[in-house]
Amino acid sequence: MKDVVLLDSGGSNYASLIAAFERLGARCTPSRDPERIRAATHLVLPGVGSAGAAMRAIGEQNLDKLIADSTQPLLGICLGMQVLFEHSEESDVACLGLIPGRVTRLPEAPGIRVPHMGWNSIRSIGSNPLLEGLDGCDFYFVHSYAAPCGEYTRAVTEHGLPFSAAVGAGRIHGVQFHPERSGPQGARLLANFLELAA
Repeated sequence: MKDVVLLDSGGSNYASLIAAFERLGARCTPSRDPERIRAATHLVLPGVGSAGAAMRAIGEQNLDKLIADSTQPLLGICLGMQVLFEHSEESDVACLGLIPGRVTRLPEAPGIRVPHMGWNSIRSIGSNPLLEGLDGCDFYFVHSYAAPCGEYTRAVTEHGLPFSAAVGAGRIHGVQFHPERSGPQGARLLANFLELAA
Protein backbone atom coordinates (compact mmCIF):
# COMPACT_ATOMS: atom_id res chain seq x y z
CA MET A 1 0.00 0.00 0.00
CA LYS A 2 1.18 3.52 -0.79
CA ASP A 3 1.85 5.46 2.39
CA VAL A 4 1.42 9.23 2.06
CA VAL A 5 2.46 11.70 4.72
CA LEU A 6 1.05 15.21 4.65
CA LEU A 7 3.85 17.35 6.07
CA ASP A 8 2.09 19.00 8.98
CA SER A 9 3.27 22.59 9.13
CA GLY A 10 0.03 23.66 10.84
CA GLY A 11 -2.99 25.64 9.76
CA SER A 12 -4.12 23.55 6.80
CA ASN A 13 -7.36 21.68 6.35
CA TYR A 14 -6.18 18.19 5.47
CA ALA A 15 -9.53 16.37 5.37
CA SER A 16 -10.14 16.69 1.62
CA LEU A 17 -6.61 15.54 0.75
CA ILE A 18 -6.79 12.58 3.11
CA ALA A 19 -10.13 11.57 1.60
CA ALA A 20 -8.80 11.96 -1.95
CA PHE A 21 -5.81 9.69 -1.31
CA GLU A 22 -7.87 7.14 0.62
CA ARG A 23 -10.28 6.89 -2.32
CA LEU A 24 -7.23 5.84 -4.36
CA GLY A 25 -6.41 3.08 -1.87
CA ALA A 26 -3.50 4.86 -0.19
CA ARG A 27 -2.88 5.42 3.49
CA CYS A 28 -2.66 9.16 4.20
CA THR A 29 -1.92 10.87 7.52
CA PRO A 30 -0.58 14.26 8.60
CA SER A 31 2.67 14.11 10.56
CA ARG A 32 5.63 16.15 11.70
CA ASP A 33 7.37 13.12 13.23
CA PRO A 34 10.77 12.52 11.54
CA GLU A 35 10.54 8.72 11.73
CA ARG A 36 7.02 8.70 10.30
CA ILE A 37 8.09 11.04 7.49
CA ARG A 38 11.16 8.97 6.62
CA ALA A 39 9.04 5.79 6.49
CA ALA A 40 6.49 7.20 4.01
CA THR A 41 6.47 6.25 0.35
CA HIS A 42 5.27 9.71 -0.74
CA LEU A 43 5.30 13.18 0.82
CA VAL A 44 2.83 16.01 0.26
CA LEU A 45 3.38 19.63 1.30
CA PRO A 46 -0.07 21.24 1.40
CA GLY A 47 -0.44 24.95 1.86
CA VAL A 48 -3.12 27.38 2.97
CA GLY A 49 -2.28 30.86 4.21
CA SER A 50 0.78 33.05 3.67
CA ALA A 51 4.32 32.18 2.67
CA GLY A 52 5.76 33.85 5.76
CA ALA A 53 3.58 31.88 8.17
CA ALA A 54 4.22 28.64 6.29
CA MET A 55 8.01 29.07 6.38
CA ARG A 56 7.94 29.94 10.08
CA ALA A 57 5.96 26.78 10.81
CA ILE A 58 8.23 24.67 8.58
CA GLY A 59 11.29 26.04 10.36
CA GLU A 60 9.84 25.59 13.85
CA GLN A 61 9.07 21.93 13.10
CA ASN A 62 12.49 21.38 11.44
CA LEU A 63 10.62 20.23 8.35
CA ASP A 64 12.95 22.20 6.07
CA LYS A 65 15.86 19.82 6.76
CA LEU A 66 13.61 16.75 6.60
CA ILE A 67 12.26 17.87 3.22
CA ALA A 68 15.72 18.61 1.84
CA ASP A 69 17.11 15.26 3.03
CA SER A 70 14.16 13.10 1.98
CA THR A 71 14.34 10.81 -1.04
CA GLN A 72 10.64 10.11 -1.66
CA PRO A 73 8.54 11.82 -4.33
CA LEU A 74 7.30 15.14 -2.92
CA LEU A 75 4.25 17.06 -4.12
CA GLY A 76 3.75 20.69 -3.12
CA ILE A 77 0.17 21.95 -3.52
CA CYS A 78 -0.76 25.64 -3.97
CA LEU A 79 1.25 27.52 -1.31
CA GLY A 80 3.12 24.24 -0.79
CA MET A 81 4.34 24.56 -4.37
CA GLN A 82 5.32 28.21 -3.94
CA VAL A 83 7.54 27.55 -0.92
CA LEU A 84 9.54 25.02 -2.96
CA PHE A 85 11.13 28.05 -4.66
CA GLU A 86 13.96 30.24 -3.37
CA HIS A 87 11.91 33.28 -2.41
CA SER A 88 8.35 34.57 -2.22
CA GLU A 89 7.34 38.18 -2.67
CA GLU A 90 4.54 37.43 -0.21
CA SER A 91 6.00 38.33 3.19
CA ASP A 92 9.35 38.89 1.37
CA VAL A 93 10.53 35.54 2.72
CA ALA A 94 13.25 33.05 1.87
CA CYS A 95 11.71 29.67 1.02
CA LEU A 96 13.00 26.10 0.73
CA GLY A 97 15.15 26.69 -2.35
CA LEU A 98 14.48 23.28 -3.89
CA ILE A 99 13.57 24.91 -7.21
CA PRO A 100 15.35 28.05 -8.46
CA GLY A 101 13.24 31.17 -8.86
CA ARG A 102 11.03 33.71 -7.12
CA VAL A 103 7.29 33.70 -6.59
CA THR A 104 5.58 37.04 -7.27
CA ARG A 105 2.13 38.55 -6.88
CA LEU A 106 -0.24 38.20 -9.81
CA PRO A 107 -0.82 41.61 -11.43
CA GLU A 108 -4.29 43.11 -11.34
CA ALA A 109 -5.71 44.54 -14.52
CA PRO A 110 -9.14 45.43 -15.93
CA GLY A 111 -11.15 42.20 -15.86
CA ILE A 112 -8.36 40.36 -14.01
CA ARG A 113 -9.16 39.89 -10.34
CA VAL A 114 -6.68 38.92 -7.66
CA PRO A 115 -6.93 36.54 -5.93
CA HIS A 116 -7.39 34.24 -8.88
CA MET A 117 -10.24 31.88 -7.99
CA GLY A 118 -11.75 29.41 -10.39
CA TRP A 119 -11.14 26.82 -13.08
CA ASN A 120 -8.34 27.08 -15.62
CA SER A 121 -7.09 24.63 -18.23
CA ILE A 122 -3.42 23.68 -18.17
CA ARG A 123 -1.04 23.08 -21.06
CA SER A 124 1.64 20.48 -20.44
CA ILE A 125 5.21 21.15 -21.48
CA GLY A 126 7.16 18.07 -22.49
CA SER A 127 6.58 14.61 -21.10
CA ASN A 128 5.86 14.37 -17.38
CA PRO A 129 4.44 11.28 -15.63
CA LEU A 130 2.70 13.44 -13.02
CA LEU A 131 0.60 15.06 -15.77
CA GLU A 132 0.05 11.95 -17.87
CA GLY A 133 -3.36 12.18 -19.56
CA LEU A 134 -4.08 15.67 -18.21
CA ASP A 135 -2.97 18.07 -20.94
CA GLY A 136 -5.78 20.56 -21.56
CA CYS A 137 -7.75 19.58 -18.45
CA ASP A 138 -9.31 22.12 -16.09
CA PHE A 139 -8.19 22.45 -12.48
CA TYR A 140 -9.34 24.59 -9.56
CA PHE A 141 -7.08 27.50 -8.54
CA VAL A 142 -7.21 29.81 -5.49
CA HIS A 143 -4.15 32.07 -5.15
CA SER A 144 -2.72 35.59 -5.35
CA TYR A 145 0.93 34.68 -6.00
CA ALA A 146 2.47 32.54 -8.71
CA ALA A 147 5.75 31.19 -10.04
CA PRO A 148 6.93 32.48 -13.41
CA CYS A 149 7.40 30.15 -16.36
CA GLY A 150 10.93 28.81 -16.66
CA GLU A 151 13.19 25.79 -16.90
CA TYR A 152 11.29 23.87 -14.22
CA THR A 153 7.79 24.57 -15.55
CA ARG A 154 5.93 21.40 -16.45
CA ALA A 155 2.54 22.97 -17.24
CA VAL A 156 1.34 26.51 -17.93
CA THR A 157 -1.92 28.36 -17.43
CA GLU A 158 -2.85 32.03 -17.60
CA HIS A 159 -4.55 34.64 -15.45
CA GLY A 160 -3.63 38.01 -16.86
CA LEU A 161 -0.27 36.53 -17.78
CA PRO A 162 1.15 33.00 -18.14
CA PHE A 163 2.48 31.32 -15.01
CA SER A 164 3.55 27.87 -13.85
CA ALA A 165 0.60 25.60 -13.16
CA ALA A 166 2.97 22.71 -12.41
CA VAL A 167 6.71 22.47 -11.80
CA GLY A 168 9.19 19.67 -11.36
CA ALA A 169 12.83 18.97 -10.54
CA GLY A 170 13.73 15.32 -10.06
CA ARG A 171 11.68 13.90 -7.19
CA ILE A 172 10.26 17.37 -6.41
CA HIS A 173 6.88 18.25 -7.94
CA GLY A 174 4.49 21.12 -7.42
CA VAL A 175 1.05 22.19 -8.63
CA GLN A 176 -0.43 25.64 -8.16
CA PHE A 177 -3.99 24.28 -8.32
CA HIS A 178 -5.86 22.07 -5.84
CA PRO A 179 -6.15 18.53 -7.22
CA GLU A 180 -8.28 17.49 -4.23
CA ARG A 181 -10.90 20.04 -5.36
CA SER A 182 -10.64 19.31 -9.08
CA GLY A 183 -12.85 16.29 -9.59
CA PRO A 184 -11.81 13.29 -11.73
CA GLN A 185 -8.82 15.06 -13.28
CA GLY A 186 -7.53 15.92 -9.81
CA ALA A 187 -7.91 12.30 -8.78
CA ARG A 188 -5.98 11.28 -11.90
CA LEU A 189 -3.12 13.60 -10.96
CA LEU A 190 -2.95 12.19 -7.42
CA ALA A 191 -3.04 8.66 -8.84
CA ASN A 192 -0.18 9.59 -11.17
CA PHE A 193 1.74 10.92 -8.17
CA LEU A 194 1.27 7.64 -6.31
CA GLU A 195 2.81 5.80 -9.25
CA LEU A 196 6.03 7.83 -8.98
CA ALA A 197 8.85 5.92 -7.32
CA ALA A 198 11.78 7.23 -5.30
